[in-house]
Amino acid sequence: MMLHRVGYAPGVYDLFHVGHLNILRHARSQCDYLVAGVVSDEMAELAKGRSPVVPLVERLEIVRSVRFVDAAFVETVPDKLETWRQVRFDVLFKGDDWRGTDKGRRLERKFAAVGVEIVYFPYTVHTSSTQLRRALDVLTGPAGGVAAAGGAGPTPLNPPDAAAR
Repeated sequence: MMLHRVGYAPGVYDLFHVGHLNILRHARSQCDYLVAGVVSDEMAELAKGRSPVVPLVERLEIVRSVRFVDAAFVETVPDKLETWRQVRFDVLFKGDDWRGTDKGRRLERKFAAVGVEIVYFPYTVHTSSTQLRRALDVLTGPAGGVAAAGGAGPTPLNPPDAAAR
């Protein structure tokens, strides 16, 4: 029987972008079978203070369709060790913003006890869902309305009365 190295790459995967793709591609290159953990809307709200823009069912469909992903799992508990009990992965992929932090060291200790390796990846610096969300907020306003002067929509390039002027 051939042993397989199962990797687990958790994330919200909201407003899917090239940074997400890079993480999944890199993770898959370091394991035989990659499970992407897609964080539930409720868990994302707990962790980030707001719900994702893209609903869970759609984020799940997007992530499942990425060729580097062998399976997708809905993450519904904050405890990664509990997730491990359900998924049984050998390596956990995390962003390098966790490396050297208290939460990163706690994670390393917990997973060392069950034989799971933590591998840190650098983020794609120029792209993040948070930055994309901020840009959307600027364009649409925080309440989802259009952020144009006076609340009017965008000015058409060729207004209907332009020929009459």
